[in-house]
Amino acid sequence: MASDSPEPIKLASRGPGFRQTLSDLWQRRWFKALAVLAAIGLLLAGGGWWFITRDLPSVEQLRTYEPPLPTNVRAIDGSPIYSYARERRVELSFNEYPKMLVNAFLAAEDKTFFEHHGVDYPGLAGAVIDYVSKLGSGQRARGGSTITQQVAKNLLIGNEYSPTRKIREAILAWRIEDTLTKPQILELYLNQIFLGRNAYGVEAASHAYFDKELDQLNLAQMAYLAILPKGPANYDPIRDTERAISRRNWALGEMERNGFITAAQRAEAQAQPIGAIVTRVPKFERVGGYFVEEVRRELIDKFGETARDGANSVYSGGLWVRTSMDRGVQEAAAQALRDGLLRYDRGRGFSGPLRKVEIKGDRWQSALLNTNVTLDYNDWRPAIIISRDASAARIGFANGTEGVLPRAAAQMPVRGKATPAFGTLEPGDIIAVAPQGGQFALRSVPKISGGFVVQEPQSGRILAIQGGFDASLQSFNRATQAMRQPGSTIKPIVYAAALEHGMTPASIIVDGPFCVDQGARLGQKCFRNFGNSRGAGPRTMRWGVEQSRNLMTVRAAAQTGMANVVRLMKAMDIGDYQPYLSYALGAGETTVMKMVNAYGVLANQGRWHSPTLIDFVQNRRGQVIWPENWRACDRCNMPEWDGKPMPRPITRGKQVLDAMSAFQMVHIAEGVIQRGTATTLRDLNRPIFGKTGTNSGPKDVWFIGGTPQMVAGVYIGYDSPVNLGGYAQGGTLAAPIFKQWATKAYEGMEVLPFRAPQGIRMVRVDRASGRPVFGAWPSGNDPKPAVIWEAFKPQAEGRRAVRRTGGAPAVSASATAEAKKQASDSDFLQREGGIY
Repeated sequence: MASDSPEPIKLASRGPGFRQTLSDLWQRRWFKALAVLAAIGLLLAGGGWWFITRDLPSVEQLRTYEPPLPTNVRAIDGSPIYSYARERRVELSFNEYPKMLVNAFLAAEDKTFFEHHGVDYPGLAGAVIDYVSKLGSGQRARGGSTITQQVAKNLLIGNEYSPTRKIREAILAWRIEDTLTKPQILELYLNQIFLGRNAYGVEAASHAYFDKELDQLNLAQMAYLAILPKGPANYDPIRDTERAISRRNWALGEMERNGFITAAQRAEAQAQPIGAIVTRVPKFERVGGYFVEEVRRELIDKFGETARDGANSVYSGGLWVRTSMDRGVQEAAAQALRDGLLRYDRGRGFSGPLRKVEIKGDRWQSALLNTNVTLDYNDWRPAIIISRDASAARIGFANGTEGVLPRAAAQMPVRGKATPAFGTLEPGDIIAVAPQGGQFALRSVPKISGGFVVQEPQSGRILAIQGGFDASLQSFNRATQAMRQPGSTIKPIVYAAALEHGMTPASIIVDGPFCVDQGARLGQKCFRNFGNSRGAGPRTMRWGVEQSRNLMTVRAAAQTGMANVVRLMKAMDIGDYQPYLSYALGAGETTVMKMVNAYGVLANQGRWHSPTLIDFVQNRRGQVIWPENWRACDRCNMPEWDGKPMPRPITRGKQVLDAMSAFQMVHIAEGVIQRGTATTLRDLNRPIFGKTGTNSGPKDVWFIGGTPQMVAGVYIGYDSPVNLGGYAQGGTLAAPIFKQWATKAYEGMEVLPFRAPQGIRMVRVDRASGRPVFGAWPSGNDPKPAVIWEAFKPQAEGRRAVRRTGGAPAVSASATAEAKKQASDSDFLQREGGIY
């Protein structure tokens, strides 16, 4: 029976369901294999991505990136004198780079820099194809890197040659473009890129190749710098000139094609030579080699050589160092010491070549440059023997030029032999020469050496150091490192201890035989004067210092107590010696620096300062980071005096000697210049104190002394001590060196007397006996007056004024009145500041 109800509507069949289809496919073996392979591929891809990107550095590092910068060293007046760097670099901001120079680098390195997002995909694909085609050939594929990729490689990844590095580089470049602006990326690139000649960054390269600032470069020179990132060694302007010009001209063509220059500009620039200098001209004059090396050692001890981020390190931290070097004082010290060494060495013959090297082919210039030998004495120059025949030698210089050394100009005998020097010269010998009549003449660097130090006594700041003839030849610094016996220059320290323990400048000390018992095993030790001169009998302390009498010195030391003497030597940081009398005559070893500092204590009224070479150090942002407690001198640099007391820099030191004892010793040591062993300095016509020194042998000769403004010391001797000859004395060899320095260094400087401290009494005494004198006055013009002013402490002056040898006090009324007048004179001197 038919139903009246309608039949349900049936939907059209859509075939097997997705799940059913997938189930059916899964039953097939090939599909299972394909699915497993796909899963493995996905896992590998994910793992590979993780492996490649797992340790990529953060791009945020570039926001705070600080490139390695050299440490710049400045003199006491702020003028630049040196820089320490392994990478020569000058950091600039992007807007300081000339637009034309930026365009040159874009044309040569990355034409689409402002269009891509870190990766030039056609260029990258070409690099990959080139890499695959050269597999196994040993050839290196072309780069294909954008400027952004080069920033990623140079600053964050490294220069490994592999496809993996290329992928990492591209990923990081993409991230960099998301983080930094295009100008920021270009700034990093132009400051960092290596361009040869140890120049990192374009500004440094401009100086290295052309000795110019960037804004002084012409178009041709800018284009040359732009080709260097591909390989500076490939386009050396001297060795591979044609190749360098060809590549530069290509870069100029690319600039024209990109619309950066016109055809006329390109043609004009392509017609120009490269014009690069042969070697880089030093930025600073060669001054103070030993000084700046000593500064370098101190900085490395404090900050280290390098740091990963370049922060506060000597070779990459960009430090600014203000030193205490006075250029004029330093140059005078270097010249005086060298001249003195040459005077002694003159006539002793040729000392031999400075170095010996092997010349490979015709590469004599590189052989010479690799030795780093320089000379800055007068017109002397280091040269290398290229070849030699019977009549002349062909010589070469560091700048690539050549010259002739005739046989007749090299006839000085070889030291210790009668053979003329010319016959001993061989190719590869590096020698010192000087111009002579259009050719050159041989010079001999002296074997004898020495050290010279200049100090400002009020602060302890070192103004000059010369540690030998030339720092590039002899790196050992004899001013700070050579331990030598100071000889008689130690005597003022001995007598200063005696003054501290009751003696006076007028104390009578016997200049006669003095022996000490050293025990049964060693027997008796008897001292003697220099040259075995006989004793002069009872004399004043002043006379003993002026005439440098050994017997009086050891007798004074014995009476004072050697324990007290060596205690003062230790307090002055001369040395830590045992209480043996021989140390009173300079047997203990010390350095010129320490002895000059000790004399500075005398000139500074007994106050000791640690000698310093560095005033302060700033980081690259200008913050003072050393010394830690550094404070600026308030109002020191004001343009106009404000009427208030003069501001003074904070100076710190410690009192190691009574101020009156120190002044007494300085006053006595002035007599060494006027009447003693250093009268050659008398015509300097300014108050100078000092002492000569000659140790046993004599093996070393010394002079130390100075004025209230500067104290200086010098010694000369062989590094392996040998006898200098009987005529060698501090007064004949060392004092003339000091005099030559002082004549130049004190030129134009105010003549100042040594000021007496509060309490000193200036008394008229008989110079020979030390007894007070009434009714006579010192003569200002007589170098050996019968009556002199002598400095006494108040208690000693009172006793001395009424004491007579061999009897009780016997003072008349007139003598008492004269003594009162003399005391009044002394009071007047005190009121006038102690000037005498």
